[in-house]
Order: sequence, then structure tokens, then C-alpha cells
Amino acid sequence: MTTLDSRVPEGPLAEKWSKRLHEMKLVAPNNKRKQKIIVVGTGLAGASAAASLGELGYHVDAFCITDSPRRAHSIAAQGGINAAKNYPNDGDSVWRLFYDTIKGGDFRSREANVHRLAEVSNSIIDQAVAQGVPFAREYGGELANRSFGGAQVSRTFYARGQTGQQLLLGAYQALMRQVDSGSVTMYPRREMLDLVVIDGKARGIITRNLITGELERHQADAVVLCTGGYGRVYFLSTNAFNSNGTAAWRCYKRGAHFANPCYVQIHPTCIPQSGDYQSKLTLMSESLRNDGRVWVPKDKADVKTPPNEIPEEKRDYYLERKYPSFGNLVPRDVASRNAKYVCDEGRGVGATGRAVYLDFRDAIKNQGRDAIADKYGNLFHMYEKITGENPYEAPMRIYPAVHYTMGGLWVDYELMSTIPGLFVAGEANFSDHGANRLGASALMQGLADGYFVVPFSVGNYLANHKVEPVSTDHAAFEQTEEEVTAYIQKMLEVGKKGNRTVIEIYRDLGEIMYDQVGMSRTPEGLKEAIGKIQKLREEFWTNVKIPGSGDEFNKMLEVAGRLADFLELAELMAKDALNRDESCGGHFREDHQTPEGEAKRDDENFCYVAAWAYKGGDAAPELIKESLEFENVELSTRSYK
Repeated sequence: MTTLDSRVPEGPLAEKWSKRLHEMKLVAPNNKRKQKIIVVGTGLAGASAAASLGELGYHVDAFCITDSPRRAHSIAAQGGINAAKNYPNDGDSVWRLFYDTIKGGDFRSREANVHRLAEVSNSIIDQAVAQGVPFAREYGGELANRSFGGAQVSRTFYARGQTGQQLLLGAYQALMRQVDSGSVTMYPRREMLDLVVIDGKARGIITRNLITGELERHQADAVVLCTGGYGRVYFLSTNAFNSNGTAAWRCYKRGAHFANPCYVQIHPTCIPQSGDYQSKLTLMSESLRNDGRVWVPKDKADVKTPPNEIPEEKRDYYLERKYPSFGNLVPRDVASRNAKYVCDEGRGVGATGRAVYLDFRDAIKNQGRDAIADKYGNLFHMYEKITGENPYEAPMRIYPAVHYTMGGLWVDYELMSTIPGLFVAGEANFSDHGANRLGASALMQGLADGYFVVPFSVGNYLANHKVEPVSTDHAAFEQTEEEVTAYIQKMLEVGKKGNRTVIEIYRDLGEIMYDQVGMSRTPEGLKEAIGKIQKLREEFWTNVKIPGSGDEFNKMLEVAGRLADFLELAELMAKDALNRDESCGGHFREDHQTPEGEAKRDDENFCYVAAWAYKGGDAAPELIKESLEFENVELSTRSYK
């Protein structure tokens, strides 16, 4: 029976990371210069990891699919980043941040990883401030904080509604400093299409130059994957259109286990879909729920009435009514599910009936328009540009959308996958978030992994494992490139004769995922979804239409390759959701809920990480369980009432 070793250090929880740091072996400075590290992806996790490894003295090859790391999807994060600085003196601490994160994840996270995340959170803020990230400040100069869902303290640091962009600029300039010094070599417009494994270790990658179509071989002593999540499997999501799961999926097929694929976060405050031909949805920051009040009409007859004509007594502030302790700041899974409930009842607003109001009337009345504009002005401006409606004068219309994936490649405590030498950081790993991610935790994890974990754990691996020199002429490189070439040719051959465009098939996959592997799931729906996905995959490989060739810039070929991987990943997500016969966090099974409609966990049978191992071809993947041990927190029903 296959087992997983998380390699969590023994000892008290608060001392595990410092203990491991003391135990780690170091690589001498003169030896670092002889070793090469590949970093794939240059968002927050990738840019910070590449910059840190370059600063330590390693030679780093960094790859991104865009023309510049500044275009990574991390730039879209708006609301903020958590840290336990306790500047407002409202009772925060490393322990409270740890506990809120464990609870927010519905007790499906690894304790030691989450505590380390809370520990290093304060160092991230110090690092970012030193880089010049323009966090908002109080009158006296101290950094300002605000609240996010799932917490009763103000611990979120922010730069208006551009926190991700500003943090990315900080990491980007650190990365460019290393590029300028020669320790990091940037490879823009490259897509990783396979992992090269030699003697069981990750030793390189095969990339495609997205401009010329040329396949390239890149060798290294270790590979760090920082390629983000797979939310685009739903077609419409808040993720950028280029976001994809291909690099992680190809590593899975080379032996890296995929953990908790069914854990997907649905963000409650997105601009509703307006038509059938959108390529993405737009996120409105969760920070808006600090001052905005969520409501729908009490009476179905009022859903078409202009909101400002609906009197107070006819409004249902359903989150405040159901969750008086947290109100509008309940976690994302709870807020999203309740928005769906009221819309399913026929009380949704807008043209489609799939929206609820986020109203700033009272906040503007109490604090003044200027104060609200100071906090959220750019978000209000963006909303008006997209919808044509002025949120200072009428409530925003919002609806949940897929935003973040908590599943990903399985990693141990040092972020190494089941393939030695392959490290996975940020959203690409199965992460520290369990079944649900609290707001303002994604930036925290990406930078924690990149700045403070990967630089040490990669060094420890290289110091402990003898890595023999290999060149890109090695037979493994040749064979892997041949397999990639054959895969692309097969796709192009089908694409010459097919009749359905890549986007048509992609949109069909998204509809299946939203309907049956989305905000609420049933066993019957999941089984049906698996059958539909299998049929759609057959259609892709017999009837997809792909214009052009492989030796040129070919956007549809790029998207087709990613869709082919999503069609396989989607089936694994549905199988994982079917296997997890309970409700937890973002994974909500209608057959497992309390009488009040809340998620009902089964700790006795499902308190584990579900890691799936690829067994080749059409063989069923093997489920391997990592039991979750809770020695420091008591498993309890998550309640925000």
C-alpha cells in the first residue's frame, strides 16, 4: 500500500518550523553558483522564489507564458494580505491567525503548514514595506488594517484595491534586480509542456516557445512549479483567460500526486455574467463587505423593482439575519452558498435573476462619500465602467464565481512533491487552505512559499541529495520531447478535420462543471458529470477544429492543449468530489447538510488529504490518503452565527 510522508517535524507546533530550519543542511556559496534551478511561473510565488534563489547565489531559469512577469494573474488580487501584526490591538496573534485559517478551511488542512504560514506572515509585510509596496497608512503613519471574511479582527493590509498588483511589482523588481545581476535568466512567452524525470528525480522541462512554436529543452538540478490554480476548468471564472493547469497536470502524469482536486473556492462578490460570449468574470474585492450590506427583496414580486424604491422593511439582509456574529463578513463559501439559496428561491435580482445587492447606502450616509471613495474608489470606478451603473447611487449587483482552487499537487512540509526535486509553491500546490480559503490568504501563501520556504527547502534538498550532472542531450530529454511532439501532432491532425471549435467544447465543459461540480453537488449529479466529461473528451479527440500549424504563433493550439488537460482534470475533480462523501468548505454535498442548510462534515471517515496517483492511460487513478492529525485544535462544527 502506498503511503505519504509529510515530513512534519516532531515537537511543539510553534517550534516546528524553527526546528526544521536549524536541521536543514546548507549549500556552500561556491557550490550554489554551480547549481541551476528552474522556476516555472512568475506570479507572486514564482517571482519571489526566483528572486530569493537568485539572491542566494543559485543560477535560476525563470519561465512565464506572458511577455512579462508583470502580467501574471496575481496582479488581479484586490483586497489585501493577512498578517498577525496586531496593529489595531484588537486581540490578534499568530495563534489566532493560525486558528482562523484552520477553522476557515473546515479542518481539512495540515496543522504544521498552517502555523508556519501564520508565523511568517509578519515577515512578508516587513519584506514588502522594505521593497516600497505602498500599503495604506493611518494618520500617524502606521500601516492600516481592515477586516475580511472569517475573522473578527482587522489583520488585512491593503493598497486600496490594488494589493496584488503592488505586491507583484515588489516581487517583480526584486526579480529584475537578479536578472540584471545575471543570476536569473528570464524566458517569457514559454509554456511548460512536460517534466523530464531522470533516475526518479525532476531534472528539467520541455517548453514551447509560444511565438515560434519551437520546442525547447531546459535542464536543472531542481524544478519549482509556481503556475497557479486550475479555476479555468469552469471556463468562466475570475481567473485570467491564460490561467491553466497544464504544467501541474503534466507533472501529475509523470508521477506527482494530485491532492484534493474537488476543493474549489467560489467567491461571493463578482460581477454577474451578462452574456454567453464572455471569456471571464470580474471579481469585486471581498473588502467591500466591510462596509457594503448584502440583501435581496423579501418578496419575489419586488425583484424587478429598482432597489432604491424598495423600502427598508421589505429588504432581507439575509447574512446579517442568519449569522449575527459575523454578518456580511462570513467566509466566502458561506456567503456564496447563501446567495445561491436566495436566488434559487426566486429572489435574485438583475436581468438573469442570478444576483444579489451589495449596498453602500448606509456606509455613505454614516461615513461620507469621500471616505468610501478613499477606501474603494477604484473598485467603484471599475464596476461603473463594466456595468454602466453608479454604485454610489445604486447598490452593486454581485453573484458568486469560481475564484481559487485549494487542490493542487501534493507536497510535503518542505513543499516537495512525490517526485524528488520537484517543488510546488503557491496556488499550484494543494496548499495550506483545506476545504476553503479565507480572504486575503492567497497572497500570504504565495509570498510565504516564495520568499521564506522554497529558498531553504530547495537548498536542503540539494545538500542532501547528490545530483549528477546531465545535459539536454540525455535520452530522457529526447524521449520526453518526442512524446510532446507526437501529442501536438495528434491534436493538429484531429484539428484539420474537426467541426467544433475549441471554445465551443471548452464552454460545454464549463457548463457541466458549473451545473454539477460547482457550488452544490449530489452523488447523482457527479456520476452524470463524469459520463458527460468522458463523452466530451471523446468529442474533443475526434471532432475538435484547430486552425493553423504547430510551428507558429497559434493561440487556438495553445488553448486546445490546455483544454485537453482540463478534460482529464475535470473528471478527476468529479471523482474526488464523489469519493468525499461529506460536506466541507467549498465542497458542499446536498446529501450532507444540517437542518439549517450548513455543511455537515464526517470527521470519522474523511479527515484526510485525498492524493490521487496517475496509473497510466485510461487506468483508474489510485487514491492515497494522508491522515490529518489535529493535536493543537479541537475539531468542531464550523459556526459563524
